[in-house]
Amino acid sequence: MSVDTQQAPPRLDTDELRTLDAHWRAANYLAVGQIYLMANPLLTEPLRPEHVKPRLLGHWGTSPGLNLVYTHLNRVIKARDLNALCVWGPGHGGPAVLANSWLEGSYSETYPDVTRDAAGMARLFKQFSFPGGVPSHVAPETPGSIHEGGELGYALSHAYGAALDNPDLLVACVIGDGEAETGPLAASWHSNKFLDPVHDGAVLPILHLNGYKIANPAVLARLPEPELDELLRGYGHDPIQVTGDDPDAVHHTLAEAFDTALDRIAALQRAAREEGATERPRWPVIVLRTPKGWTGPAEVDGLPVAGTWRAHQVPLAAVRDNPEHLRELEAWLRSYRPEELFDADGRPRPDVLACVPDGTRRLGATPHANGGLLLRDLPLPDLDTYAVPVDKPGATRHEPTRVLGDLLQDVMAATAGRRDFRLVGPDETASNRLQAVYEATGKAWQARTLQVDEHLDRHGRVMEILSEHTCQGWLEGYLLTGRHGLFSCYEAFAHIVDSMVNQHIKWLRVTRRLPWRAPIASLNYLLTSHVWRQDHNGFSHQDPGFVDHILNKSPEAVRVYFPPDANTLLSVADHALRSRDYVNVVVAGKQPCFDWITMDQARVHCARGAGVWEWAGTEDGTREPDVVLACAGDVPTQEVLAAAQLLRRHLPDLAVRVVNVVDIARLMPAGEHPHGMSDFEYDGLFTTDKPVVFAYHGYPWLIHRLAYRRTGHRHLHVRGYKEIGTTTTPFDMVVRNDLDRYRLVMDVIDRVPGLAVRAAGVRQRMEDARLRHHDWIRTHGTDLPEVADWFWGG
Repeated sequence: MSVDTQQAPPRLDTDELRTLDAHWRAANYLAVGQIYLMANPLLTEPLRPEHVKPRLLGHWGTSPGLNLVYTHLNRVIKARDLNALCVWGPGHGGPAVLANSWLEGSYSETYPDVTRDAAGMARLFKQFSFPGGVPSHVAPETPGSIHEGGELGYALSHAYGAALDNPDLLVACVIGDGEAETGPLAASWHSNKFLDPVHDGAVLPILHLNGYKIANPAVLARLPEPELDELLRGYGHDPIQVTGDDPDAVHHTLAEAFDTALDRIAALQRAAREEGATERPRWPVIVLRTPKGWTGPAEVDGLPVAGTWRAHQVPLAAVRDNPEHLRELEAWLRSYRPEELFDADGRPRPDVLACVPDGTRRLGATPHANGGLLLRDLPLPDLDTYAVPVDKPGATRHEPTRVLGDLLQDVMAATAGRRDFRLVGPDETASNRLQAVYEATGKAWQARTLQVDEHLDRHGRVMEILSEHTCQGWLEGYLLTGRHGLFSCYEAFAHIVDSMVNQHIKWLRVTRRLPWRAPIASLNYLLTSHVWRQDHNGFSHQDPGFVDHILNKSPEAVRVYFPPDANTLLSVADHALRSRDYVNVVVAGKQPCFDWITMDQARVHCARGAGVWEWAGTEDGTREPDVVLACAGDVPTQEVLAAAQLLRRHLPDLAVRVVNVVDIARLMPAGEHPHGMSDFEYDGLFTTDKPVVFAYHGYPWLIHRLAYRRTGHRHLHVRGYKEIGTTTTPFDMVVRNDLDRYRLVMDVIDRVPGLAVRAAGVRQRMEDARLRHHDWIRTHGTDLPEVADWFWGG
């Protein structure tokens, strides 16, 4: 549907048009004031250079369009008594969202010192992009926001995540034309194939096209309207086009567009919920074309500004030093007629607030944007129900993620009525051995189905799309609005969302310092199909570096776990799913691995984070160990235990201590991470002067980085993944990277004083075993029988 702003019949009466325009002008005035002013907020005296900030920061270009959308959202929310949330994709539009939050009163309720009067307006202006103030983006500090917006691409997936299992919620999502060019945003248009019109809310995308990005034309803005229509229809939407630069005409047509879109949404939901319709809905999308920097300076220094890329940031850049710029800024501000919008005390006049809804219906006051207020504890079952029996270490094997899948199945079943838990992943739920969840719920799917399809369910709560970005965005939106979830992913491809998790961690770090932001459920990753068991897919699937990336981030918000078997995975998962305000990364294999410790032992060991496995070593309690064999990760743990067994057999007089690390942050000093060990603890576990041979799941340099301040660091030798991979056998992967049991025994001999001579024969036998392995796999295509059939026998 295309709306001609010059011919559309008026849908607003005179009073509505006047009050909407007053609100929009007030928001525009406040947006400009935030970018420029630090004093004289109501222009009660002529503007002077000292009223202007010394550093001008912020973005004007998108702000008038966002103010227009906020104004009209207010209108329909109030008229229809809607429960609504808005995701503001153009994060550079911070001035607009802050302005509207202040106008509606939610900002002053959140920050009582920023009162809704002249003094509060002055504070609002000065604090924007000012030391000790607030950022220029729609940041965590902004009431009503769940989306930072500094990095583009994620608005629409966040919006859909917020709508999932929120049947009474309307999520409006403003997508800037720059953001519309990103890959993550392009993939997230397909989220409408997963939105259940019965149990989920509605998402109303608003594609805001103002023609330009920072310095270049925007692709979608330059498409002819019919071509853009075809694109959006191809995505499964019914577009409603609104184009114009005359304020009165655009107010009429945008109001008509919102009414049309919301009527369609109501009809689609009614058809699904009351009439049993099963056809996939074609949801509306509004395409709003307005000039960039609309209502701002038309020309500066002889160059066109409004309607061009020059309006993107600060149109008048030399206000303090250039009298002409100062004059133009004052004329610009006065063009909004602030005396009509604010009374003598700086309070918004009744016309300005006529369209603003009340209470929690205000966009800045919705509890859905402060999800911790709505969060309920997840009903997690007793772990003993799922624990694997361990009569003695290493006697049985299980697939850890399959065991976890049984627990997740029951979590899904327990939340069936309340619908506040989702499992997301890129087409890997069954591949990662979590398919037991399908007994409780299917895979969300609204598109066409075939007889050969399995587990597709219009009301399912497993979300699979082959876009890690979209999975991440869905889950973030879901968590930020007060629910729980888990992201299962192949380890190597978690890197695809490196940048997204950066933003989420930054969000968590800031919100921890905002007392009004309630804690939300943690973002939990299960990374499986990991580097050591991607022998079949090869080098492209072998990368354990996501944890390195995570551990560079705010220590208060990140946790990384390497459970070595099924019971420890259950314990770690239980802890992660109960936690708040963290990003938890759990790395665990899906292939059969040995069961090392009982459930009770696993609880204690995981709570400790790192500890001695006395049953695996040969310490007798009368002297310090000669060497420490440490491990983190399931395959490294097996190789360390195999090495310990070889040492017990070949060097029985050697005192070997085996240390298993589950919580990798335990290696850090206590002052650097909340889970870090004191020097006293670390030295007691690893000693201060004995060689430590550490078999680590990932890149070995990480362990050195975490432990470099420790007294015994110069005695620490780490084996891990060295970026050597291919399609080969499982054991050959560890041999190629010098993480194998034979190499570990050689490392011990090389580092324990006196062993180089005394155990030269043992070392030679270890080297011979590696050579024998090399020849065997090239002849037989399988690992050596002594490796393939190995088990822990003490």
